[in-house]
Amino acid sequence: MSDALQHGYVKDFKEKRSMYIRIFKRIIDIVLSGMGLILLAIPMGIVAILIKIEDPGPALFKQKRVGKDKKYFLLYKFRSMKMDTPHDTPTHMLENPEQYILKIGSYIRKTSIDELPQMWNILKGDMSIIGPRPALWNQDDLVAERDKYQANDVKPGLTGWAQINGRDELEISYKARLDGEYVKKMGFGMDVKCFFMTIMSVIRREGVVEGGTGEIEKRKLKK
Repeated sequence: MSDALQHGYVKDFKEKRSMYIRIFKRIIDIVLSGMGLILLAIPMGIVAILIKIEDPGPALFKQKRVGKDKKYFLLYKFRSMKMDTPHDTPTHMLENPEQYILKIGSYIRKTSIDELPQMWNILKGDMSIIGPRPALWNQDDLVAERDKYQANDVKPGLTGWAQINGRDELEISYKARLDGEYVKKMGFGMDVKCFFMTIMSVIRREGVVEGGTGEIEKRKLKK
């Protein structure tokens, strides 16, 4: 292949990738999140009622997260923990996190049902369906690691490449590296792959470890 032909191929690929990220990815986000909110309205309502029955208080909670270009936004989730749980503290940093988790909370976390309200964040444009999971506003270590890979320069997602490769079990440095890998390969094919692999991970309930950041590495050290 001549240099001119190769250059033209690379330029065409970059233009198509840019068009997908700027236009088609957003259209897909709007369509799928809108459909999801409509089709899952009744099941989500039932989940909200069950949460309030077990532990009176709001079924939803808002949490400040880091968005594209490190701008903050309010992320919505179903409340899976008791009202007296320390606020804005990552689960892995809580002492004995199991004491705070609701009975229904354990189930909706393992099945990722607690993340469904984020379809509203996607519809609003705060998030995308696929992308790095948004860090808490005070997770400076994760944000700093992601800066190394330009992973803070894209919209965070409901699920992403790191989530299907270990999720809660990953060390922060490795998680950020996977987020950077997604940014490099970002495109329709990569998003489709992440979407369907996420479905399989949810069905298998893989990678959800309460208080478990770095569990993969810990298991290696024990061997």
